Amino acid sequence: MSLLIQNAHLISPDREIESGALLIEDGKIAGVVEGEALGPAETVIDAGGRMVMPGFFDIHCHGADRHDVCDDSLEGVRHIAKRKLQEGVTTWLPTTLTQPKDKLQSIVTTVAMYAADPEFTRCPGLHIEGPFINVTKAGAQNPEFVREPDFDELAALHAIAPALIVSVAPDVPGAIEFIRQASEAGITCSAAHTAATAAQVFEAKDAGLTHLTHFGNAMTPLHHREIGVVGAGLLDDELMIELICDTIHLCPDMLRLLFKRVPIERLMMITDSMAASWIDKGEVMLGGLEVVVADGVARLKEGGALAGSALRFNHGLKHVAELTGQPLHQLVKATSWNQARSLGLEGFGKLEPGYHADLAILDSDFSVWKTLVGGEERGCA
Repeated sequence: MSLLIQNAHLISPDREIESGALLIEDGKIAGVVEGEALGPAETVIDAGGRMVMPGFFDIHCHGADRHDVCDDSLEGVRHIAKRKLQEGVTTWLPTTLTQPKDKLQSIVTTVAMYAADPEFTRCPGLHIEGPFINVTKAGAQNPEFVREPDFDELAALHAIAPALIVSVAPDVPGAIEFIRQASEAGITCSAAHTAATAAQVFEAKDAGLTHLTHFGNAMTPLHHREIGVVGAGLLDDELMIELICDTIHLCPDMLRLLFKRVPIERLMMITDSMAASWIDKGEVMLGGLEVVVADGVARLKEGGALAGSALRFNHGLKHVAELTGQPLHQLVKATSWNQARSLGLEGFGKLEPGYHADLAILDSDFSVWKTLVGGEERGCA
């Protein structure tokens, strides 16, 4: 099966071709050229000058359009995956919440069923966010089910479906040894929902911690006498940083600051979206907690804390492009390449021969025109 995409504005890390063509064979990119000098193909798509980028990789997403991963519904997971596809997302890590042990095992089993036959987005594994967090920084996580880190519990989940990321508070009892064990098992550890000092973050990093979850949110802020988790993320040269680019969880000036001062190779755009995305207003559930959606913002009905986001991935990229003015061939590193690289997944995030033909084709306003996974056009209608 061969596919030619022509008349395309190709955007890949460190490379941009205003008018070019992509040849796809057997699900992978076979050629990239300026103009239309590629050979014949069985199918031709005229991109009409639209932007063609590597498909987005959302490593932190709880749900969409009134469905939540923690609903423990296969049909719900499929619906979320379809909505993510309509945002240009071609790879997704379904993300859990702080739930009882048996419920988490059932949720992961359901996700494994989707991952075995992913009709929409790819699903190489999960992001386990909670329950191993600091209850004082629970945010929109259910404090009733918070517990100390337990590697045996994580290993049991990992045996059902790959736990590619686990978010954990490095300051709670047992966290450092948990991080060491998880890292040795090949599971990426990310600091989240934590009251850690910078010193505790660096101790966790020595044990294997590599990521910071939804940077700036539910973590200790930068202070001139204790720089906290935020300061550790700014100071360290290696920690990977998740960013919710909705201009709410991180204000416009914070986004400008991060993209100006932190090397782009360390930044990863996420949505942290939940059932509130794709709806304008109303009430939804998040891991058993009631959430009110108004003006594109999701908050807990009780207490008013931000409850994940209503962000669509392509909208986040639009915000960053407009706020920073940085070239898209740089920003696109933070939409999939950095995510895949940080997880050790090869063949994702670039428009280069040999890479998976996972593509987001966008109009000039960043709306999604088509999404391809493995060279297959998957509907955005």
